[in-house]
Amino acid sequence: MHIPDGFVSNGINVAVSALSLGSCWIAARLTQQRMEEREIPLMGMTAAFIFASQMVNFPVTGGTSGHMVGAVLAAILLGPWACCLIMALVLTAQCLLFADGGLTALGINIFNLGVLGGLGGYGILRILQGILPQSRGGILAATSLTAWLSVILAAAACSLELVFSGTAPLKATLPLMLGVHSIIGVGEAVITASIVSFLLTVRPDLLKGLFPEQPPLLIRRA
Repeated sequence: MHIPDGFVSNGINVAVSALSLGSCWIAARLTQQRMEEREIPLMGMTAAFIFASQMVNFPVTGGTSGHMVGAVLAAILLGPWACCLIMALVLTAQCLLFADGGLTALGINIFNLGVLGGLGGYGILRILQGILPQSRGGILAATSLTAWLSVILAAAACSLELVFSGTAPLKATLPLMLGVHSIIGVGEAVITASIVSFLLTVRPDLLKGLFPEQPPLLIRRA
């Protein structure tokens, strides 16, 4: 899903990169205010896990590639704003160290995966939490569906950016990107839900995104 250099028009690149920059600036301010010292190692481990999972790429079309995102997992563990910073850090490291995604397209990649995948995915998660039962099954269903939708959301944004830049036609890019990532999203949903299920049992206090106020002592299995 990383977009290389030269595949997006200058106008779209500047506009979307500005949104990414503004989001990361807000994320840095809020994370500095709200993050506890004990969460710093978790932030590093989460970034390392996402970095490794995103290195497994599947070529798609128009010079792009598909892979797991991991943004929803980061948002569940550390909250949406810390997630935005983690994704920006991961994508910048991949770009500079492995040329995975273009340097001029870095702002767009951060927007697709970090802002839409993380902040947008977290918004979807909170909506689903308000609809589904507050049981273990309801929480895992909300987590799984959100993880899947976050991949689809990022893939759709990537496709439309290429289409509006004149890089690839809509009828070829959008169906293929969504088709591939609908499958990748299933894997992401399973992995995300498995990690959340484990933490619900042993350390619900680590699920800051799921329980922003106070984690419950026990989650009903029904």
